[in-house]
Amino acid sequence: MKNGVILAVFSSFIFSIMNVLVKAVSVNIPTAEVVFFRSVIGAVVVFWLMKQSKVIFSNKGVPLLVTRGVLGALYLMAYFYAIAHMPLTDASILVHLSPVFVIILSTIFLKEKLLKQAIPYITLAFLGAFFLIKPFSYSTYSLVALLGVLSALFAAGASISIRMLTKKHHKYEIIFYFLVTSTIVSIPLMWKNFVIPSFVDLLYLIGIALISLLGLVVLTTALTHENVIVVEVVRYIGIFFNAIWGFLFWLEVPDVLTVFGGVLIIGACIALSKKEGTSQKDKLALDK
Repeated sequence: MKNGVILAVFSSFIFSIMNVLVKAVSVNIPTAEVVFFRSVIGAVVVFWLMKQSKVIFSNKGVPLLVTRGVLGALYLMAYFYAIAHMPLTDASILVHLSPVFVIILSTIFLKEKLLKQAIPYITLAFLGAFFLIKPFSYSTYSLVALLGVLSALFAAGASISIRMLTKKHHKYEIIFYFLVTSTIVSIPLMWKNFVIPSFVDLLYLIGIALISLLGLVVLTTALTHENVIVVEVVRYIGIFFNAIWGFLFWLEVPDVLTVFGGVLIIGACIALSKKEGTSQKDKLALDK
């Protein structure tokens, strides 16, 4: 097994542990406050890394950096809320819809051509999301599941903005803007419902911030060792990790509709990833 694949699996495992901590601490701490601590601690660490690496803040592209930050903040809010109020497996499956939204948004903002062969798979992915949301059984669960879908949309938007930013900005600067913006966005949302964390909750919050940063580092390293399509496909193992934690800690057992919807989403996204990889190879061949 290649190093990039191993690192991709490891990053998924790390992020699954973060999800466990988010769900555990959300029993006592509101979502906005979890996002605040995750962001402010991360921002301090990344700022220190920038100083150590002598990364200088740029004066150009600030609006796009802020946009990426806002999208990232909205992603965290929606995803953490979904984790807190629905089974880990379900939330994990829904956020993995992001590759579908990336393909759709890239046709709009990056002017990339949408392959006709991809349309059936996109349709299947959304059909899978339909089964997870369960709109025919209107309930709080349905609304939370919809937030899970929105988290995937916001994550995709953040990915598109990152692709536009990486050509001119250092990765630390992009991450720093994301974390600072998330901190600012979360403050007014948590202001009236702030809960003073217990010692254990504080340990959870610090763990969430540090583990998520470690996951980002490992994932970034994986992308430097392996094709991005391969890494994204391998990361679907994260759903398996989340399912294990959900069962072990909260006795969560996915129902038939969740399994069926999950299979549709995972299968469609893997197929889409392969289609995108093939199209990229064709482009390179034409360029040569």
